[in-house]
Amino acid sequence: MLSSMLNMFRVADLRKRIVFTLLMILLYRIGAFMPAPGIDVEQVQLLRDRADQGGVLAFLQLFSGGSLTSFAVFALGVMPYITASIIMQVLGVVVPRIEQWQQQGAVGQRKITQWTRYLTVVIAVIQSTSFAFLFNDRGNSISGQSGANLLPDFHIGTVSVVVLTLTAGTALLMWMGELITQKGIGNGMSLLIMISIVSGFPAQGSLIQAENGAIVSLVVLAFLMLMVAAIVFVEQGQRRIPVQFAKRVVGRRMYGGQNTYIPLKVNQSGVIPIIFASSVLYLPVLVAAALPWDGFRGWIDNNLAQPDNVFYFTITGLLIVGFAYFYTAITFDPVKQADTIRKQGGFVPGIRPGHQTERYLARILSRITLPGALFIAGVALVPSILINIFLDTSAGVGAGGAAGFGFIGISILIAAGVSLETMKQVDSQLTMRNYEGFLK
Repeated sequence: MLSSMLNMFRVADLRKRIVFTLLMILLYRIGAFMPAPGIDVEQVQLLRDRADQGGVLAFLQLFSGGSLTSFAVFALGVMPYITASIIMQVLGVVVPRIEQWQQQGAVGQRKITQWTRYLTVVIAVIQSTSFAFLFNDRGNSISGQSGANLLPDFHIGTVSVVVLTLTAGTALLMWMGELITQKGIGNGMSLLIMISIVSGFPAQGSLIQAENGAIVSLVVLAFLMLMVAAIVFVEQGQRRIPVQFAKRVVGRRMYGGQNTYIPLKVNQSGVIPIIFASSVLYLPVLVAAALPWDGFRGWIDNNLAQPDNVFYFTITGLLIVGFAYFYTAITFDPVKQADTIRKQGGFVPGIRPGHQTERYLARILSRITLPGALFIAGVALVPSILINIFLDTSAGVGAGGAAGFGFIGISILIAAGVSLETMKQVDSQLTMRNYEGFLK
């Protein structure tokens, strides 16, 4: 492993990509602690204490890396972009023009990306305006608690500057994520989400140790390591569909006659269902935080923003399973795959080309997607239930960190999945240059 890590920095192109990615992450973390103009910095600590108690704010700051409670430039994080991507994916099913773009290859993808950017800016404006009204003296009481007044000089000029700053921060993050994807290593947006989540682990771990002792902390750490091992095991699992190609003569040469396979992963969609499900839950939580209706806000706080609640458990599980099937259907089309195999003169042994191959691939894909979806739903939710049951999360503000730690299942799943995909890219770069990779 040590030699493989050294090999990463022996390849000039790979070294530049890694350094560029690290610099972008450093810039992101700096912006996560740079407060927006017009913010009362002294009131920020009150907001952090209130977020440590769990509930709506704990859920909202899950993907911001603490920048939301600081009302920083990157307070919105990349969630507006993720929300816009979900909307464009759904519209691709019902809007013929977007469906045509999806079938046009690189040209259509550029159009979809451009409209996703426009929609991201619109969503960022709406969310930043909601937060500006939320964190002032008229909207900062969540669940009946008095909170911090981050905008003491509240007028249209201050609100406009805050909205412009947070929207520009989201646009900058979107640009940084695309740069990481193009010039760095891994998927830029996924990496930024992972960094936001991982940045909160040390503080949450220290609160677990302070409230429950070193032995419990070691048990939690061992449990998390086992969970990471299980995630890697399932992420690597795949069902290989054998494909044979008939021999054919072109001119004086004979082609084909080879055997290959189609790798169908158990978890074909990766961590995307978790991110999508969390983004969908993010919207009603944000709406509840911005609206002045205490009854609706309290219901959201007690149900959708509590990781040990049965309603949260059920809704999140259904969303994860649904998005797993939805994203798998987008990324792997049995009809196109069967048609491609037929055109190339191939066939699945024992299955006729064409319609029967299509039905066979669809049936296999459906059968392996279900256990994969149930696994990621279980990993995302069961640790949250166990931690909130067995750990002390009712001892006040200090234990609030443990309450926020209840989202650890989602956090670990996203962090492990994104890390594994990033290491696969590094491994492919090393293997291409005849170096020994990480994955055996």
